[in-house]
Amino acid sequence: MAEQRTAAGRIIMGIDPGLAHTGYGIITVSGSRMRCIDYGVIQTEAGQVQGNRLLIVFDRLTELIRTYQPAAAGIETLYFAKNVTSALSVSEARGVTLLALAQAGVPVFQYAPNAIKKAVTGIAQAEKQQVQLTVQLLLGLKTIPKPDHAADALAAAVTYVNTVPTF
Repeated sequence: MAEQRTAAGRIIMGIDPGLAHTGYGIITVSGSRMRCIDYGVIQTEAGQVQGNRLLIVFDRLTELIRTYQPAAAGIETLYFAKNVTSALSVSEARGVTLLALAQAGVPVFQYAPNAIKKAVTGIAQAEKQQVQLTVQLLLGLKTIPKPDHAADALAAAVTYVNTVPTF
């Protein structure tokens, strides 16, 4: 897939994988300026068959990748929670996310939650609201991006920009 550039610069995708809610954020970067193009959440219903829910995530991400043709993607790594069932569902959503990106030839960079907090705010233990406010300021958004999964995805995209040395 050819890397897409807009008049504003390179396109970077951020993803916060999850089975019920997969957050995505699309930003452009030109020099030191970052701008948000799109963000949101891919939702699936709890009553659906698990395989169908994963297919929804995969298909929607594939559509977003085709539309925006990102040069790279930043993804939040799995935060190991006490709930094993939840961790397995998130792992499965991560799998279809990585597959969608791999099929499109998009390079993937994975970041731990604390690494994202540090790259965005400078503080590895920053509170979620501080990360969201910083993302809002860095991307020139009028309001804090909501829902949280979309804000986390935008933070992953910003992390890519702030940590990849050749960018």
